[in-house]
Amino acid sequence: MTTNAPAKILAKLKTTPDYKVKDISLADYGRKEINIAETEMPGLMALRAEYKGKKPLKGAKIAGCLHMTIQTAVLIETLVDLGAEVRWSSCNIFSTQDHAAAAVAAKGIAVFAWKGMNAEEFDWCIEQTLHWPDGSQLNIILDDGGDLTNMVHDKYPKLLGKIVGLSEETTTGVHRLYERLKKGTLKLPAINVNDSCTKSKFDNLYGCRESFLDAVKRATDVMVAGKVVVVCGYGDVGKGCVQAAKGLGARVLVTEIDPINALQAAMEGFQVLTMEEAAKMGDIFVTTTGNVDVITRKHMEEMKNQAIVCNIGHFDSEVQVGSLYSDKKLRRIEVKPLVDQFVWPNGKTITILAEGRLVNLGCATGHPSFVMSASFTNQVVAQIELWENRTTSKYKNQVYILPKTLDEKVARLHLEKLGAKLTKLTPKQAEYLGISVDGPYKPDHYRY
Repeated sequence: MTTNAPAKILAKLKTTPDYKVKDISLADYGRKEINIAETEMPGLMALRAEYKGKKPLKGAKIAGCLHMTIQTAVLIETLVDLGAEVRWSSCNIFSTQDHAAAAVAAKGIAVFAWKGMNAEEFDWCIEQTLHWPDGSQLNIILDDGGDLTNMVHDKYPKLLGKIVGLSEETTTGVHRLYERLKKGTLKLPAINVNDSCTKSKFDNLYGCRESFLDAVKRATDVMVAGKVVVVCGYGDVGKGCVQAAKGLGARVLVTEIDPINALQAAMEGFQVLTMEEAAKMGDIFVTTTGNVDVITRKHMEEMKNQAIVCNIGHFDSEVQVGSLYSDKKLRRIEVKPLVDQFVWPNGKTITILAEGRLVNLGCATGHPSFVMSASFTNQVVAQIELWENRTTSKYKNQVYILPKTLDEKVARLHLEKLGAKLTKLTPKQAEYLGISVDGPYKPDHYRY
């Protein structure tokens, strides 16, 4: 898939390109957007400056499986700038931005991703990241959702001996790691990036607050004000979606299984109902849980005419979309790519976005660069931490979270861009609290 490539791009590539993208001629366009993104990703750019000339990832052969977007391109090039060799695939069949993949490939970095691949191609792309052309293999994993981690554990276990560890980006992937840990099948040290505060409380919340309705509007042009928006789940992702809907004037309903989250939603003024009750009331539905069968076919049978259904959790398991696509009694109308309407025999119509996969990446361009800078700075820090401790016994085959001091470092790197100025404790204040003047509580401090 390398059509109409400009000569100046082809000159940079090997005779046999070590990549597969939709159209390499999109590289110039991708590079322009990457340049813009770099100005909005201060954390990653600060790490490049901090480690300039030091190459802390020298010798690391990173296999990455994460949405191949413009923001991810900045992450990949940061890893390379810090000394790593990188091979990349996307963790979702619809999330790749083809101009981003082309721009990365044009720099000689092995990327295997395009928007609209099928399930077999998805697995093939991941497999291309496991070995280098010289026969060497990956020795560290950067994952989003756990597909790469699971493939290595389950299909290529012989590779595990040379892999020093992995870092995981998202809630779903972290759940999979803890499942492995519980079953005793986790064979690598793992850093849970998702639960760093500067990831979960920023990417999951503020990123979804901006990208959820951006996607719905691009897909449908629907007006949100006055509509009933049903948000399934009130975790960090759900909270972001709720804030977006409320901000545009929607009446928001929440479904929850967690009593604490449900109480939070109620005390923020949102009605908390079961899905059975909410199905009849909603105009726009979004699942945010990472679970399965959150919206079932029975729920969709109860929905109003012209209801819109989408998902912003990692997999397409939250909405039973398969029951629609396989039902020959329903008429499917493809309005445009990843916007499908299903018409019941009585004329009732429901719109499904992104085939039940991540709506913000399928129907829009995902989270803004700035919030992804925080997430991806955590990823780079985690990769350095694993690589630099590869010969020590610091990390066992368990799941770890980055220490609070590193979490705070990530936050500090993003303050200046927003014009925020941090107050510094006086020696007296620091002594009173029993902490350093730079702020972080000691791990054993009683107020920690």
